[in-house]
Amino acid sequence: MSKEIDLDTQPSGKRLPWFLTITGLLTIGGLIAMPFLAGEPDGDKMPDMVRFLGRFHPVILHLPIGIFSLILLQEMLGMLSREKSPRSILPIFVGAGSAVVAVVAGFMLYHGGGYEGNELAEDHLWSGLGFACAAVVTMIVRAWSLAPVASQAFYRVLLFGSVGVMGFASHGGASMTHGSDYLTAYAPDPIRKAIGLEPKQKKEDDVKAKPLEEQVVFADIVQPILNKRCVECHKEGKSKGKLRMDTFEMLVKGGKEGSAIEPGSAQDSNIVIRPELPVDDEEHMPPDGKKGMEEHELAVVKWWLDEGGDPAKKVGELKLTDEIRTAIGKLDLGIGARVVAVQKVVSDLPTDDLRATVAKLGVDFPGGLNFESQSSANLTFTGVSQRKNLTDELFTKLSPVIPKMVAVDLSATSITDTSIAKLAAATDLRMVRLSETGITDASMDTLVKLKKLESVNLYGTKVTDVGVKKLIALPNLKRLYLWQTAVTPEAIAEIKKVLPAVEIVTGV
Repeated sequence: MSKEIDLDTQPSGKRLPWFLTITGLLTIGGLIAMPFLAGEPDGDKMPDMVRFLGRFHPVILHLPIGIFSLILLQEMLGMLSREKSPRSILPIFVGAGSAVVAVVAGFMLYHGGGYEGNELAEDHLWSGLGFACAAVVTMIVRAWSLAPVASQAFYRVLLFGSVGVMGFASHGGASMTHGSDYLTAYAPDPIRKAIGLEPKQKKEDDVKAKPLEEQVVFADIVQPILNKRCVECHKEGKSKGKLRMDTFEMLVKGGKEGSAIEPGSAQDSNIVIRPELPVDDEEHMPPDGKKGMEEHELAVVKWWLDEGGDPAKKVGELKLTDEIRTAIGKLDLGIGARVVAVQKVVSDLPTDDLRATVAKLGVDFPGGLNFESQSSANLTFTGVSQRKNLTDELFTKLSPVIPKMVAVDLSATSITDTSIAKLAAATDLRMVRLSETGITDASMDTLVKLKKLESVNLYGTKVTDVGVKKLIALPNLKRLYLWQTAVTPEAIAEIKKVLPAVEIVTGV
């Protein structure tokens, strides 16, 4: 009749240490070989059973962590009290066994998809394997150290080392789940400085709110939306689908499905396509019932993309419709920014007096004077339909509304420098077309005072090098039309040298 093996009392020199040694070494060999035999992770090729079992990894891993923590505590108390630790191999046997099971489940989770190319996941995998192997070695040494004359020192060294590897692996797992900044996100500045991190950024509510038109669309509006809805699963240390959304550069780089954005086309951008899929679609984002972008948030992101997706453009540089103004006003981007956005919508509404004035001027300028949008007090004016009938004398009638003008087209009219001088009151003017008019260099003295000017058309005018060089002082100038003027190539080269980003159209 054979004896049963008692894990609590079996002494060194019997069959148990040899059995555990051989079994443990074979287990370590299998763990080390596992990643090399399996190859690169590919969730599309993994059966559902692998994915199913892998999902138990976060549950199982707490068992070896708890057991090894208790064993360590027990050993430390024994060292302090100078008493021998209990002569039992059962706790560490269960701890090492559960560590192996946790690592196998984690390996299944890793190969189930979603972690391809994730360096943090790879590091966590190998540190987890290291802990499991160290746990098995510690168990083997513990089995041989149970003899009455055996030293406990080597066992304790291995135990402390195993717990250290366990802590490192646990930190990696936590970083994958919550992000690499999870532990330090709320650390006070002195602690952040001590560990080499930048000071905390001020909360958005503490930052002085900028007027809506001065806010950078991506940094001040779009990125906060992505931070709120998407970045939790797409950031450094936790980039599902190899996609990070915490910076503009990472959006452009994209993930497994290519770039996340297509500047100029929202309908071709993955960050719009995926949220607009049906909720029950496997490709819909975010998954698992998490709250995605709300309708007004998605509208703002689509607007930014359709307007070119430029990370540096400000709101005032893009076409801002009534719907987008309203959508921005609904955004919860911090009290300051939201109040400014909402106030901007209200403050831009045209007054009854202004509407009446515009209607009255419509008699002299039929179809020429219009509001920029239904809820905007800004005006645009075009004299194209009147052509040569638009004289300096007639233009004078527009004086009451010139301060509200943001775009003026006087092409092929009879206006001269006299009318242009009146435009000095249009401090918000962004675009002016003066092609084929009788203006001279004198008008440049007026235009250079309009600091918001972005586009100036001087085609077919008498402007010379002397006048056009003055426009170099315009800080927001983007387009300059000099076709069929007296401006020389040397002057154009001088302007390009000072303002390399300006588009100069010469007809060449």
